[in-house]
Amino acid sequence: MTINGEKNNTALTIELEGRLDTATSPMLEDYLSENLMEDILELRFDLGQLSYISSVGLRVLLSTQKKMDKRNGKMIICNVPDLIMDIFDVVGFADIFTIER
Repeated sequence: MTINGEKNNTALTIELEGRLDTATSPMLEDYLSENLMEDILELRFDLGQLSYISSVGLRVLLSTQKKMDKRNGKMIICNVPDLIMDIFDVVGFADIFTIER
């Protein structure tokens, strides 16, 4: 998986490419622990190039949503491929996340 991030004042955009699964989720967790500082109030995940997400990947997104909620921040997931949107729908995450298609 490839992770590209761009910080702009209090906003952080993270583009994910490839597969977010058991093998790659620790990479995203490490990236978030290094880059999701307290001053980040808007976090945007661009999933346009994500081909697969496992339950472990879903857990990382959910725990990140909880962190953003605690700081009264906003987490947005955008450019969600149909296959991944289907997964969000099935597990009920479409109702939890703010998703921009």
